[in-house]
Amino acid sequence: MSIHISNGKPRVVIVGGGFGGLYAARRLKKADVEVVLIDRGTSHVFQPLLYQCATGLLSEGQIASPLRHLLEDNKNTNVVLGEAKSVDADAGILTASRFDGSTFELPYDYLIVAAGMRQSYHGQDEFIKWAPGMKTLDDALAIRRSLIAAFEMAESLPTAEERRPWLTFAVAGGGPTGVELAGQIRELAMHALTNEFRSIDPDEARVLLFHGDDWVLPSFSRKLSAAAKRTLDGIGVETHLGVHVTDVCETSIETTDKKTKEKRQYETRTILWTAGVEAVPFAEALATALGVKQVGGGRIEVEADLTVPGHPNVYVVGDLMSRDKLAGVAEVAMQGGRHAGARIAATVENGVPSRKPFKYRDLGTAAYISRRHALLQAGPVQLSGFIGWVSWGIIHIAFLAGFRNRASTVLNWGATLASKTRRERAITYGDPETARQPYN
Repeated sequence: MSIHISNGKPRVVIVGGGFGGLYAARRLKKADVEVVLIDRGTSHVFQPLLYQCATGLLSEGQIASPLRHLLEDNKNTNVVLGEAKSVDADAGILTASRFDGSTFELPYDYLIVAAGMRQSYHGQDEFIKWAPGMKTLDDALAIRRSLIAAFEMAESLPTAEERRPWLTFAVAGGGPTGVELAGQIRELAMHALTNEFRSIDPDEARVLLFHGDDWVLPSFSRKLSAAAKRTLDGIGVETHLGVHVTDVCETSIETTDKKTKEKRQYETRTILWTAGVEAVPFAEALATALGVKQVGGGRIEVEADLTVPGHPNVYVVGDLMSRDKLAGVAEVAMQGGRHAGARIAATVENGVPSRKPFKYRDLGTAAYISRRHALLQAGPVQLSGFIGWVSWGIIHIAFLAGFRNRASTVLNWGATLASKTRRERAITYGDPETARQPYN
């Protein structure tokens, strides 16, 4: 089955409803084209705040907005639920699948690929069973369930020895996501849960952060990295640097020191993985179809205007793009999506290819460590502590999609800061099938 062009206008197919895809679609709002945005989910997820959803600070609805709602004013845009599978570059056809496994085709004149990346386990895919990553909304909700269930399980056990593994939380990866997640787990234990249990003291929960480099947050300056390490130490996160995670199982995690090769094992029932990313499977199919090689983590190298070499009608933006060593952060995806949309709009309007080079404006990189402590780095500007925390909040609210989400997030943050509580902690006993069965 094909979804054909019905109005005679050039069709732009956008793969992915993240930052790159959403901003590309918005830029094409007034262009004389037909736009089809395809995504595996129905919502645009604000990934920089996934860890706050995972730790009960924000609800999933506060960081996710329906794509159809966000693009309702784009009268030239259709949203399709499905997963991109392959591309016929000569015919200009994208093949995708539905939930039921059936496939359909999307003919295109221009293709914008903003498919993003997924968690990488560096060849140890068996770790996935015991160490979930955090790249999707489903990941965040699964982690929330694991965290809350661990405290509840510890409360039900009779001895300190039995409780210890349940109150030990291991985070693999000391980049922004790992640091933010580790800090939030400690805050959850120190503030939100500390007075609610009778048998355990949640404040005694251990949070172990493992990282292969010699300093956390390697994308930040050494000065800000040191500030982050001091804050982590201050709130009780145990940071282990210069180690690789070499084994993961249901009850423990093993690390190996890079220099001494010494192995250490830690008992824990909650292991979270943030150590690296890799391209989604569609990226390989795309690279093969376009006759280009994948680089670092499966990314696709692009020309100065973000088109794929030899394919001036195919753009790759966001995390999947490899160009000038740009980081896989939201702002790169936003600006890249806008650029691709602008170039297509100009080409259609003027009748000649618009190959203007992409120029990234660095608006800064930020990371939240704990309440009143965050980092912001923008060129020569380096902020930490309270000022960094305020700046971090302003930036994230500004880019959060939808007025309702921005307003509710500000209110939620304020209530949490004042009361130290976290209301987004609902889980149910057992698996979903068991949960539907009535009590006898």
